[in-house]
Amino acid sequence: MKVQRIRLPPNNQITWVVLGDDYLPVKPIQQYLEYLRGIERSPNTVRSYAFHLRLYWEFLITSGLEWTSVKLDNLADFIIWLRSPDPNVLHIQQVEAKRTEGSVNAILSSVCMFYDFHEKTGTSPEIPLYGLSMQPTRRYKSFLHHITKGKPVRTRLIKLKVPKHFPKTISSEQVKTLIDACSRTRDKFLICLLHETGMRIGQALGLRHGDILSWDNQVQIVPRENNVNGARSKSKQRYAIDTSKDLMALYTQYLINEFDEVESDFVFVNLWEGEIGSPMRYGAIADLFHRLSKLTGINVNPHMLRHTHATDLIQNGMDMAYVQKRLGHASVQTTIDTYVHLTNEDMKKAYKNYLQEKDK
Repeated sequence: MKVQRIRLPPNNQITWVVLGDDYLPVKPIQQYLEYLRGIERSPNTVRSYAFHLRLYWEFLITSGLEWTSVKLDNLADFIIWLRSPDPNVLHIQQVEAKRTEGSVNAILSSVCMFYDFHEKTGTSPEIPLYGLSMQPTRRYKSFLHHITKGKPVRTRLIKLKVPKHFPKTISSEQVKTLIDACSRTRDKFLICLLHETGMRIGQALGLRHGDILSWDNQVQIVPRENNVNGARSKSKQRYAIDTSKDLMALYTQYLINEFDEVESDFVFVNLWEGEIGSPMRYGAIADLFHRLSKLTGINVNPHMLRHTHATDLIQNGMDMAYVQKRLGHASVQTTIDTYVHLTNEDMKKAYKNYLQEKDK
C-alpha cells in the first residue's frame, strides 16, 4: 500500500489518495478523503489522514479483519501494533515505543472520524468508539456555558494518556544569532516577522503586499484558500497584528534593495534560485531553516519562533485574551493549555511571596 500525491483538474489542486496492492484507490478511504476535500480541509490535513488511514488498513490486512466488523478490542490491538517496533517479537528488556502517545492518538482520531463519516452515510454499522463524561471545570467559560453546564460530553473510549510537553522556544540571543546569520534582507525580514508577530509560516507565505500596512505598523492576516504556493492560514477569521516601526523599516529595506523590479503580489518570493518571482513554498522555507541551523548550531524551525513570541508575551504580563487574539487561536483555553505552565522556580517564587505577605 502507498499514499500517492496527485493533482486535480482544472486548477491543479494537490491532494492525496491511498492505493492498495492492486494500485487502485481504497474505496472507503477514498470516499472519506473526498469528503474532507469537499468541506475544504487543507491539503496538509488530507495528507495526514491519508497516511494515518493507510497504517490502519495495513493493520486490518495483517490481522485479517474487515473494516466494517471492527470491535473496540481490535482498536486496542491496533495501538499495540502502532507502538511495538516488531509485534511478532517478544523483548526481554524494555524497548522504546515506535510512536509517541501523541502520534498514536492523532492516528486513532483519524480512524474514529473515518468511522463517524461512514456511519452517518450508512456504509458502516455503529462501532462503540465513544462514551459520555462530565466536562471538566475551566477558568474561561464559553458564552453559553450556563446552558451546557452539567451536561455530559462525548469522549473517545480508547486513547493514550499523553505526557505534558511544553513548547520549544529559543532565547533572544539565539534569535539575534539567526538574524545575523542571514545574508539576505528577505530572510532577515522573515525571521523578524515570525518572531515579532508569532504568525504561522503558512500565514507568512500567503502574505500579499496589500496585507502590510506599513503606515499603521500593522500586518493583516487574511485567510485565502487559493494560494498558488499552497500556503494556508489555518485560522478562518481575518485579524490584525500590530508590529514595531523597526519591522516596517526592514520591510521597506527589503522592497528597495531586493524585491525592486519583481512583479508579484506575494511578499516572500524566490529571488536567487528556483523560478524567480514565484512565491516561496514550504520546501524553500525548510531549506532556509536547515541552512541556518547548520550555520549557527541552533536547532530551530519556524513554529519555534511563534512559541517564543507567545511565551515572551505571557512572561511579560500580557493579558491572556490579548495573546489569544494575537496568535489567532479560536479559544483562549487553547492558549492557556499550550503556553501556561509552572516551573519549580515559579513555585518557589510564589511561596516566597506568600511568606512575605504572611509576615506583614
